[in-house]
Amino acid sequence: MTYDKGHGRIEERSIWTSIELVGYSEFPHAQQVCRVEHKVYSLDGTPRTPEVLYSITSLTPSAADPARLLELHRGHWSIENKLHYVRDRTYDEDRSQVRKHGAPQVMASLRNLAISLLRLARASNIAAALRSCARKVRLTLRLLGL
Repeated sequence: MTYDKGHGRIEERSIWTSIELVGYSEFPHAQQVCRVEHKVYSLDGTPRTPEVLYSITSLTPSAADPARLLELHRGHWSIENKLHYVRDRTYDEDRSQVRKHGAPQVMASLRNLAISLLRLARASNIAAALRSCARKVRLTLRLLGL
């Protein structure tokens, strides 16, 4: 079980793992299954809606004990928060009108490139950095190495 405090809330995560289902599922290379229970509380102790997630992994119990699986689960959400959240909020990607042929994938790749370049330049606020690049062409060219 882990506890994290930050962003005006307390998060509690519990994990249960099992190897009992190995060989019974149709997932190739499955070595473990796990159940992650995620509870969030306001700082005043008011509970929010709990979340339960189930996972299958090819990692053996010796390669990834419950603590390691919980760490990997948490790492997955850091990717979600660092990339997808920025794409959803800064670029409003969910309302994009680009839908034909390979254009959505091309646009997503260009957005990922822009986010990666700004992160490499140590931008802490991607939206503000994008606005700055829109106003300062030389800054944009420097980020591109031109």
